[in-house]
Amino acid sequence: MSAPAPSPLAIVDAEPLPRQEEVLTDAALAFVAELHRRFTPRRDELLARRAERRAEIARTSTLDFLPETAAIRADDSWKVAPAPAALQDRRVEITGPTDRKMTINALNSGAKVWLADFEDASAPTWENVVLGQLNLASAYTRSIDFTDERTGKSYALRPDEELATVVTRPRGWHLDERHLQVDGRPVPGALVDFGLYFFHNAQRLLDLGKGPYFYLPKTESHLEARLWNEVFVFAQDYVGIPQGTVRATVLIETITAAYEMEEILYELRDHASGLNAGRWDYLFSIVKNFRDGGAKFVLPDRNAVTMTAPFMRAYTELLVRTCHKRGAHAIGGMAAFIPSRRDAEVNKVAFEKVRADKDREAGDGFDGSWVAHPDLVPIAMESFDKVLGDRPHQKDRLREDVDVKAADLIAVDSLDAKPTYAGLVNAVQVGVRYIEAWLRGLGAVAIFNLMEDAATAEISRSQIWQWINAEVVLDNGEQVTAELARKVAAEELANIRAEIGDEAFAAGNWQQAHDLLLTVSLDEDYADFLTLPAYEQLKG
Repeated sequence: MSAPAPSPLAIVDAEPLPRQEEVLTDAALAFVAELHRRFTPRRDELLARRAERRAEIARTSTLDFLPETAAIRADDSWKVAPAPAALQDRRVEITGPTDRKMTINALNSGAKVWLADFEDASAPTWENVVLGQLNLASAYTRSIDFTDERTGKSYALRPDEELATVVTRPRGWHLDERHLQVDGRPVPGALVDFGLYFFHNAQRLLDLGKGPYFYLPKTESHLEARLWNEVFVFAQDYVGIPQGTVRATVLIETITAAYEMEEILYELRDHASGLNAGRWDYLFSIVKNFRDGGAKFVLPDRNAVTMTAPFMRAYTELLVRTCHKRGAHAIGGMAAFIPSRRDAEVNKVAFEKVRADKDREAGDGFDGSWVAHPDLVPIAMESFDKVLGDRPHQKDRLREDVDVKAADLIAVDSLDAKPTYAGLVNAVQVGVRYIEAWLRGLGAVAIFNLMEDAATAEISRSQIWQWINAEVVLDNGEQVTAELARKVAAEELANIRAEIGDEAFAAGNWQQAHDLLLTVSLDEDYADFLTLPAYEQLKG
């Protein structure tokens, strides 16, 4: 008796969307199903390995470079593949979700690269997942121009040669897509986002002189990078394009990955184009992994932990040295400021901070950096132009002066700052406001003149959890307790109601967001990712 044919991929509990048939073709879904069958079992093993490693950190309160991969680090002969022409110059990159308006504005922004985000800047509603794919494909066929019916404003792409190069960020390995299932099991969101984008656009991008380029988020080990490399190899063979066409930039935004930067590049060396140094997810990862490590791992207010903190300097300088040693781009962190249309003085102060931050990154050897708003593109461009001139990057700057020890990366107590009551209030404010918007399907949200995404909410709720469990005493003499967190959250909810009015408050998800923030901040069992319980409450 012959074996039964594999079950087709099923679309589950999803309202039909306009033009979804252009994305969810039988051939594209068959490809995603094949990715799932081949790679989800190993994904599951690697998620289990994360838990084992976290238990080991809880036992030892330390991390080190891996002894078993010392030979890879010691071998100076290997390099990543040369960057394709479209990724040679990455001096300014803009980030944002893949809605129609953002797609046009980001491509037109003057940045060299657009990080088209299906991850932290996008709440994974079915509409965002599918129509985001449609928007990217429509951009490549130049069929995305439109007029906003509400405002009458028209949006149209500039000529091809003026558009940013797209680097797409799929969801992390830990997130599933409940609306696409094989044999009753959800497909990992990473494979959905990668699979649909790659299947529809890989050849189209090659025809345009570019290629399928990706940012890989939340990577925790070189073994997870190896899995991505296996996905790339299979995918390129499947659609019949040359090996090495895919390029991936890995976000070093977990503390464990910071100890495996060279190994991550090595695993992806035929497909790697760089590493990126973020802030909020990296700090979130430190709190998550060392949350029971005692007072020396307690972080102060999130806004007090800048990239100039000694342990953050160690991380960023090691990243630049590692990338340039291996011929890869080093991409810096986010300038999240959102310019005010009403307060020129606020803008002036913020712009100077952005300029100083980008000057520092360019001076440290980074080849490019991120901004969240088109108005920041010229500022960041100027900082990198001053250092790079006509050169596309500064990989020749090897930073051999950098000597980072394992302990330097987790020397959190080297920072001379303490948690404050204002910091607790800000964590609650941002957490509630972000989660409320996320539950409405918005992943990138302007809060207090900053563009916030899921990483912001993660560090906010993690700090509340850490401060409670470490019995932190704030600058006003109050100890952080569950009761104090509930009091601050109740006050914030009342303030929001007064600010927006009863009708708008009732129409939003404010109570739900408040309750979810307190759940993940106060539960004895720390949730690995806020977005997991939040996804269960997300409609659509």
